[in-house]
Amino acid sequence: MINQLKTIPDQDELATMERDLHFHPVINPTPQTLTVDQVEQFNQLGYLKPFRIFDDVTIGEIRTYFDELLQQEIARGGNSYSISTAHARFGKVYDILTNPKIVALVADLLGENVIAWGSHFFCKMPHDGKIVAWHQDASYWPLTPSKAVTVWLAIDDADRENACMQYIPGSHHFGHLTYQLSEHTELQVLNQTVQNVEQYGTPIDVALRAGECSLHSDLLLHASEGNQSPRRRCGLTLRYCSADVVAGLNWYEKGIWVRGCATPNTWSNRPRPEID
Repeated sequence: MINQLKTIPDQDELATMERDLHFHPVINPTPQTLTVDQVEQFNQLGYLKPFRIFDDVTIGEIRTYFDELLQQEIARGGNSYSISTAHARFGKVYDILTNPKIVALVADLLGENVIAWGSHFFCKMPHDGKIVAWHQDASYWPLTPSKAVTVWLAIDDADRENACMQYIPGSHHFGHLTYQLSEHTELQVLNQTVQNVEQYGTPIDVALRAGECSLHSDLLLHASEGNQSPRRRCGLTLRYCSADVVAGLNWYEKGIWVRGCATPNTWSNRPRPEID
């Protein structure tokens, strides 16, 4: 089933699903890993950063592993952006998605019952001119209500020179924003663009060292420029939601119960793939 699921649903399919797309503030007076101030920052700004997850040796091993996956993907006709829902195919990606240090961070924002459901490598090769236009993650997902968090794990060092992500702090408070559709082209990775974003705030750079991660709300505006540098910039996006989130279009099949449990007959609890 998982191989039949689309990474990005058609707009017509999403239009058939009634979704609650407004920010639900975190209410957690006793976080276990984050501080109370960090929870409040997430509520106010829509993101948190940086968190050290892996040391230099471990992230180096993960980078070597990704290099091998990328070679295999290109040999199959894919590219540096097409390794998606990787936790359903590769045991080592499953292990990253279910890593206790990462799960502890998102659980303080999402509650006692947490589902991990997404894993997608976004790799900008040296001199890769593709941009990721300003967008909100929630626009692409058949999920409701909007209670999801993206973890962006740096596989390579990411900074302004090699096109790190950018956030617009506080933009999640504007709810679901109007966007324009565009075709996938050689210059754009995704097919949605929120225009005139300066009205929602001033962008900041999300510079991360390899092995660090950031967290952001599914309604936070974010983007990245083309990588004009000679250095690669690879990140692994990891997606989590509260277990009470309703999924359409069979996306329940993507799920792993990483904290607590889900409502019976909703989210799947995928086993670890045998292939690393």
